[in-house]
This record gives sequence, structure tokens and C-alpha cells, in this order.
Amino acid sequence: MRFFKYFFLFFIAIWFSSCKFFRSNLMLRTPPDYTYDKIVDSLSQEDYKIEANAIIVVKVFTNDGFKLVDMISSSLGSANMRFEYEYFVDSKGFVKLPLVGNIKIAGYTIIEAQNYLEQIYSDYYVKPYVNVKVNNKRVIVFPGGGGDAKVLYLNNNNTSVIETIALAGGIAADGKAYKVKLIRNDGGPKPKVFLMDLSKIEGLAVGNSVVHANDIIYVEPRYRIARTLVGEITPIISLITSTLLIYGLFVRK
Repeated sequence: MRFFKYFFLFFIAIWFSSCKFFRSNLMLRTPPDYTYDKIVDSLSQEDYKIEANAIIVVKVFTNDGFKLVDMISSSLGSANMRFEYEYFVDSKGFVKLPLVGNIKIAGYTIIEAQNYLEQIYSDYYVKPYVNVKVNNKRVIVFPGGGGDAKVLYLNNNNTSVIETIALAGGIAADGKAYKVKLIRNDGGPKPKVFLMDLSKIEGLAVGNSVVHANDIIYVEPRYRIARTLVGEITPIISLITSTLLIYGLFVRK
């Protein structure tokens, strides 16, 4: 029996010494002394900008939108038909469009891109009117509950952090509203990480920050030590108890 006692204590000590035991479900961790990027007012005021790998829909009208121009055919006989085509923005920020070829469009807001294309297509059409839409603008949201992560496709150009969390169903019951990370890869050597406290009304200012395509919103989950211990230790105790019972039966014989 003493052997099993020492074995049990040794096993428990080794098991609990693992730093990953209690919080093994946590992702995207930052060390205690991590310096978060500063949240500035411009984050809530800046418009969404087209990024590399975006899929955009371009529609061109002529005469300030009176007639629709078929971007594939030069014939005006199809002016009464409606056309809508998707175009891929490559990794360098260029998109290949009919008539004008490759142009760099990444880094432009939707309004800037429309104005820019109207200038280019003015060489081909009379008073062109251009409409641009991004079809694959998506963000990843971890609302703070296991298995609740979502990939959301956003329809609005300027969607805030709070609106995005709402679209994901809100912060989970075990999520820490005071520890919300907005992670953004803007092409630099490392991603930018903004820490937001949305637990108080004052958090509305930072919560209005506009999300970009491929942003990650991570709500850190709260871990419950007692529940974790019960769930993890119960099978171990059951195994040890069964082993001791079998051992006791053999010793009696």
C-alpha cells in the first residue's frame, strides 16, 4: 500500500507541475510584461482599406450611372444588361481589370478606390461611375467560450469591434470582457496587439475601433480551477481506486 501511496503522490506532483495544465485552452498568449500597441482615436475614425488577397466586385456605369457599361464587351448594344464581376487583389496589392490592366488598389479606402477607377475609366467612357465592393472581408472571433469561435464575413465597410462581437453572439459566459485582444497583421515584422477593456461603459470608445480584414478578436476565457480539477482528477482517482481494490483482493488471497 505504501508503494501505491508514494506513486500516487509522485504522479500528482509531476502532473500539476506542468504550466500548461490549468490553462491549456488559452490561445494567443502574451507574457505579463508584454507591451500592447496604443489605441488611438484614429482607429475608430479610419475607413476600411482594401488589402491584398481581397476579392472585389467592380461595376462600371457611364453617364454618371445612367447606363451600365459591360466591362468585357466594347459593344454598346448590351448597355441595358446588368454585369457584376469579381476580381482578385494579388499579394502585392494589384488587381487586373478589363481595359486598364494591372493597377495597384490595395491601401485605398472604398471611396478612394472608386474615385481612382473613375479617373482611369474616364479615358474610355463618358463620365464613368464606378462601384466597388469587397466580397471576402472577414474576421475571426473567439468570444471566450470553448468551441464558439466564428469566422464572420462583414457586409459593412466600417464595422466596429463591438458590432463584430455582437455578430458573433456576444461575449461568452466564461469570457473576460475586460481582456479583449484585437490582433492585426499589417505587414510589419510582428502583428499589432491592442488590449481592450469592454467591461465598463468607458470601453465604448475603444470598442468603436474599426476592424480590418483578417483581424482576430480574442476574448480571453476565464478558467475555473475547481471545475478543471474535478473533471481531470476524477478519472485518475477512479483508476487508482480500482487498482487498489484489485490489489487488495489479491493480497487477501
